[in-house]
Amino acid sequence: MGVSISEERMSGVVTGRADGPWRERFRALRHVPLRHAAALPAGVLLHLAFPPRLLWWAAPIAFALLWWALQRSTVRRAALIGFVFGLAFFLPHLAWIQDFLGREFGPAPWVGLSALMAVFTAAFCAVVPLLSRLPGAPLWAAAAFVLQESLRGRIPLNGFPWGRVAFSQVEGPYLPLAAFGGAPLVTFAVVATGFTLTALLTRPTVLRAVPVLLLVAAVLGVPAPPTDAQSGTRTVALVQGNAPDLGLGLLGARDLLRRNHLAVTAELADEIRAGTVPRPDLVLWPEGATGTNGTDPAVDRAVADLGVPTLIGAMYRDAGGTENAVVAWDPRTGPGPRYAKQELVPFAERIPLRPIASLVTPFVDVPDLRAGDRPGRIDLAGTRLGVGICYEVAYDWVLRESAAQGAELLVVPTDNAWYGPGEMTYQQLAMARLRAVEHGRAAVVPALSGVSAVVRPDGSVARSTEMYTAATVVEQVPLRSDVTVATRWGGLVEALFVAAAVGGCLAGAVRHRRRRAAAS
Repeated sequence: MGVSISEERMSGVVTGRADGPWRERFRALRHVPLRHAAALPAGVLLHLAFPPRLLWWAAPIAFALLWWALQRSTVRRAALIGFVFGLAFFLPHLAWIQDFLGREFGPAPWVGLSALMAVFTAAFCAVVPLLSRLPGAPLWAAAAFVLQESLRGRIPLNGFPWGRVAFSQVEGPYLPLAAFGGAPLVTFAVVATGFTLTALLTRPTVLRAVPVLLLVAAVLGVPAPPTDAQSGTRTVALVQGNAPDLGLGLLGARDLLRRNHLAVTAELADEIRAGTVPRPDLVLWPEGATGTNGTDPAVDRAVADLGVPTLIGAMYRDAGGTENAVVAWDPRTGPGPRYAKQELVPFAERIPLRPIASLVTPFVDVPDLRAGDRPGRIDLAGTRLGVGICYEVAYDWVLRESAAQGAELLVVPTDNAWYGPGEMTYQQLAMARLRAVEHGRAAVVPALSGVSAVVRPDGSVARSTEMYTAATVVEQVPLRSDVTVATRWGGLVEALFVAAAVGGCLAGAVRHRRRRAAAS
């Protein structure tokens, strides 16, 4: 008949059985929808690990599920799984962007930034098939995840380090690791725990059990961070003047913010005179509570009325431009040294790509702020302060730099009033809590509309305020001078993880090429 069918193939058709290669492909494809679907709950679980919830344990479970989803995946399939995982995490985690820009700009900025961040998790997952060929694959892959976080914290446009896994662990047993390797070490430990658990459960061997036992021993064996005072104590007062929940409407409310903070400061001065609160050694205002050109009679009077040195968060204007700064204000001599924010927020405090920026920001017609070029070290009231303003707390180097230069107390003034009553302020407070442990210092967070907080050196919160209320907090904090391993060597720890990830990818690629050559 001109067409021949082999007996073997005919047998397969009749019996309904596929031959060897097709059977293997069918088995692999059977798991594809389920494995892709598993990336979705894994991403959501990772989001649920973050404050304000106390579900730190959800993070290692999320990575255990992700490792299962990535098994037997091709590079393309793994990249898709990683993108789904990233979107499922970042969309709920960054929902506060919608509170900020939603009414005027719709969901495009929120969804667009989430998708861009998901590209990084997709790139990470794409290299997992190469790393899975190596002995101890989960550990190599955890190092690659740290590399992914390092990259997205730097590119594009100075990066966006929000949502790092370490920031989810401020209530869990991984937190003390921050004193030894900062956020990169905490992230590595959490991701490696999830990956190795799945590897052990799916193919239990003595060799696979060793990394799990070592991780458990490392986490449980790290001592709790010390909290005792080494250079005395200071009584600090945080002023939370409050702002209405207006989102972008706050653009026209600068005078209201100023009046609110002057009024709450006057109330604090009355309470100090009445003896209803302890007399503080220094007072802290939040980010952007007022504007000033270096002279301000109203602030002069408010600080003189307090009789206490005050760190004023202000938009500082001079002939060279405007800075987002904090100014040391003395009750007798007035304004003194200041620190200007170094890491400016893209599309808000500095506008890249101005021709298209109007699609994602209302600040396109506003001149860029001037970035600072000096470390955040300010001496006030006999105290060496290390300052990181708002967004800067997400970057490792800002507070590491000031702690290495002798800061005894960390100060993170912030303005979260723009972002609604959602989770943004709690996410940022978690970063300050991790930094406290990382550098062995108490951290104070004066927030314009909350949550303001005083954080002990072990990362626990001594006192905090509610959101969108006018309030003051007066609390004694310890001053510490010891330099932690993370303060001194944190940059090197991150570099070692990055080098390990790159080396692992190269080794995996070589193995893959050799196997293909042997098979051909």
